[in-house]
Amino acid sequence: MTTREHPAPPTSAAPAPTGSAHDEQSGSAHGGKYGSAHGGLSGPAYDRHGGAAGGRLAWADVAKGGCIVLVLLWHVIMKDYLQIDWRLTVPVPGAWGTFGELLLQMRMPLFFTISGMFAAAAVHRPWRAVARSRVAKFLYLYALWLLIHTAVLAFAPDFPTDRASSVGQLLAQLTITPSNLWYLYALALYFVLAKALRRVHPAVLLGAAGTLAAVAATGLLDTPGNRGGLYQNLVFFLAGLHLRPYVLRWAQAVTGRRLLLAAAAYGIGSAVLLATDVGRLPGVAVLVSTVAVLFGIAGAVRLSWWPVVAEPLAALGRHTLPIYVIHMPVLALLHLLIADRVADLDEPARLALAFGFPFSLTVAVLALSLGVHRTLLAARAWWLFDLPARRKAAST
Repeated sequence: MTTREHPAPPTSAAPAPTGSAHDEQSGSAHGGKYGSAHGGLSGPAYDRHGGAAGGRLAWADVAKGGCIVLVLLWHVIMKDYLQIDWRLTVPVPGAWGTFGELLLQMRMPLFFTISGMFAAAAVHRPWRAVARSRVAKFLYLYALWLLIHTAVLAFAPDFPTDRASSVGQLLAQLTITPSNLWYLYALALYFVLAKALRRVHPAVLLGAAGTLAAVAATGLLDTPGNRGGLYQNLVFFLAGLHLRPYVLRWAQAVTGRRLLLAAAAYGIGSAVLLATDVGRLPGVAVLVSTVAVLFGIAGAVRLSWWPVVAEPLAALGRHTLPIYVIHMPVLALLHLLIADRVADLDEPARLALAFGFPFSLTVAVLALSLGVHRTLLAARAWWLFDLPARRKAAST
C-alpha cells in the first residue's frame, strides 16, 4: 500500500502510524504523560522475542522509532533534497528518491498496525471512559497543530507540502481533506469506527476495509491531499486491533530465516510496484504492504535484541507525537535557509554533499524537533501535546 504526500505521512496512539499507539501495557506511547523527550529504556532485560521485563513490547517501541525516522527521511528526501538544484552528472538524487519510494509500503501501514494493537483494550471500554483520550485528544491536537503549521509554513511559500491559503482550504483540511498531520486525524476517526463497529465480525470489517484500500489504490476514488492515506490504512489499524494475537505470534516466531524471506518478498514486491503499474490492480498494493508489515515486525524484533540499536530507537518510539507534529515546520524553515546555499556550491562540493545529505538533514531535523519539544515543556506549554483538561485533572 502506498500512502503518498506530495509528490506521489504519527500521535500518540504514529504522529504519524504516537502511534503510534496507545500502549495499554505501558501507559503512553510517547514515554511520559505528555510525550516528554527525556524518556528512554531504563535498562529492561530483553528476551529473544522482543519482549522486556515488565511486559512491555520492546519491539513495538523499536518499530515505532524506526517508522518515525523513516517518515522524517521521506519528507527530507521529497520536500527538501529533491527540490534542490543539484546539477549533477551522476544520478545520486534519483537513487535517494527511489530508496524513499521503496519504503512507502511499510512506514504508515506498520505504524497503524501497532496503533491498532494497543487500541484493543480501549475499544471495549465505555464511550465516556475513552472519548477524551482516544478521540477528543487527537482531534484537538490535529486542529491545534494544523493552525500552527499553517502559520509557520506561510514563511516558506515554496516549500512543497500541503498548506491552507484560504479559510475554505483550512476548513477542508479540518474536515474532509486532512493535511500532513493526517495521522492524528486518522487515529481519531479509526477509533470511532472501531468502537462503533466492535460487534461486527472482524472478517467483515477487514474485508470492507481491505476493499476500500484496494479501490483507493486503483485511483478510482478521489483522494485529494492526504485523503488517500485515510482510505488505505484503516485495514491495517483494524488488523492490529482484531488480529493482535496473530501479530504477537508472528513476532514470537521470528527467526533469521523468516526475516530474510520476509525481506526478500517485500523487496521484490516493492520493486515490482515501483517499476510497473501493477500497484493499480485491486489488492496488489495491500498485499505488498501486508508483507512489508510482517517484515517490519520481524526486523524490529531482531533489532530489539541489540540494546545499542534498540535503546535509541525505542526512546524515539515513545516520543513520536512531538517529533511528528514539530518536524515539518522545522524542515520547512531549514529548507528556506539552506536550499539555495547548497545549490550555489561548486560541483565537487555538491557531489560530496549529495551522498549523505538526506541522512544528515534527517538527524538534524530529529534533534531540533526534540529540542523544540523540550523547550516547550520547559515553558509549560504542555497543552501543545495533550488536552488541557487532562493536565488539570491529573494535577488535582
